[in-house]
Amino acid sequence: MTAPTIAPARPPRGPRVRLRRRLTRGRPWLLLAPALAVLAVLLLWPLVRVVLLSFQDYGLKQIASGTDNYVGLDNYRAILGDPFLWTVVLPNTVGFAAICVALTVAVGTGVALFLNTLSRTWRTLCSTAVMVAWAVPAVTGTYVFVWLFDPLNGLVSSVLDGLGLIDPATTNWFTDRFTFYAIATLNVVHHGFPFVAITVLAGLMTVPTELYEAATMDGANALRRFRSITVPVLKPVFAVVTILSTIWDFKVFTQIYLMPGGNGGNKDVFNLGVWSYIQSFAQGKYGMGSAIAVLLTLILLAITVVYLRTLFREDEL
Repeated sequence: MTAPTIAPARPPRGPRVRLRRRLTRGRPWLLLAPALAVLAVLLLWPLVRVVLLSFQDYGLKQIASGTDNYVGLDNYRAILGDPFLWTVVLPNTVGFAAICVALTVAVGTGVALFLNTLSRTWRTLCSTAVMVAWAVPAVTGTYVFVWLFDPLNGLVSSVLDGLGLIDPATTNWFTDRFTFYAIATLNVVHHGFPFVAITVLAGLMTVPTELYEAATMDGANALRRFRSITVPVLKPVFAVVTILSTIWDFKVFTQIYLMPGGNGGNKDVFNLGVWSYIQSFAQGKYGMGSAIAVLLTLILLAITVVYLRTLFREDEL
């Protein structure tokens, strides 16, 4: 005779457990309430505060007295009516971000494709080495590039001087607007491509190899396989890395501010982030600086919404 099976005893349900289930039944958002409350305190309130400051003429006097001085849209009128925004700051911000995003995604994708061809051991070693560039703080990386392009003692200047291409005594990479941003672009792309590479690599490892084998048998070359298989399958991955890179590169501050002339000495290299900081903390115009920060946020939201709508429209076709 076989022994009768005994059903496992149910754990006792206390009144707190029953109350929690009764409250959250049909209301799953209640489970997210603690996290949403923390986000509201850490993110929402500072954003609201910045928006309120953007409608004020807020300076050291208001900080000392604790009073408000609302001026309506005067800060926005002053910013949008300033030719400096349209001729220097906005072209620097948009042009720099567009080039950095394109190069970061292209370099990261190329590195991911290369890593995907390696064996597991070499892929792990190379991925770890690539992530070192991402782990380096932006401050450290910026000072490295400043040293590399130092007009007198930098490695680049020394090599080009040895080849007879430049005269270090008369060459300064940081005073010219375009060479300044060329160095900043190298810095940002070097710091940002590992994230794209590892993210795209993770997506590549989920693509069935049978698709590539079938395409190869049909005579498709590497470029055709990438365009017809890799890009469509990894479109959500490319969307994520592109949006995140756009947000990061539009609000670049450290890589610009820490370079010679970027902290206010050369107004031709200001972007929206640096201009907002200079207006707020260097000149004490916190209302004006907040208005510039709000303008930067609105530009980022507009770009993100347009990109997502375009992406979803392509999926529907």
